[in-house]
Amino acid sequence: MRAVIQRVSRASVAVDDKTVGELDLSDGWHGLVALVGVTHDDTSAHAATLADKIWRLRILDGDDTQASAADLDAPILVISQFTLYANTAKGRRPSWNEAAPGSVAEPLVDAVVDTLRELGATVATGRFGAHMEVSLTNDGPVTLIVDV
Repeated sequence: MRAVIQRVSRASVAVDDKTVGELDLSDGWHGLVALVGVTHDDTSAHAATLADKIWRLRILDGDDTQASAADLDAPILVISQFTLYANTAKGRRPSWNEAAPGSVAEPLVDAVVDTLRELGATVATGRFGAHMEVSLTNDGPVTLIVDV
């Protein structure tokens, strides 16, 4: 599994002009947006590992130190994104062969969300397979790519 994780000061995702997921952040507070991609050999163990990594990454501002979402109870917006497994090695047209089909990917993205919630996270989500409009303000900017 792969995730692009961004520290944000605001974030929301809309489908058909209706907000389906949003981070409730007070001024000066941060949350995370996690764009999650799944490939063919990913498992529920990968999903659990990725969720734990997202929850415990020390990329937020704490008291005189870097803190994690777990430390600050920061909310997380999880959005499925099969394009993270695009292959652009040949030509100008990306290949999506490395991305898992929806029947494989959707339960694993759901497993990331479920595990985050079990760990104590407040999680908002996009809608799997929908055309989504993501709006966010990346703070820092801080953007990490995490592979498990």
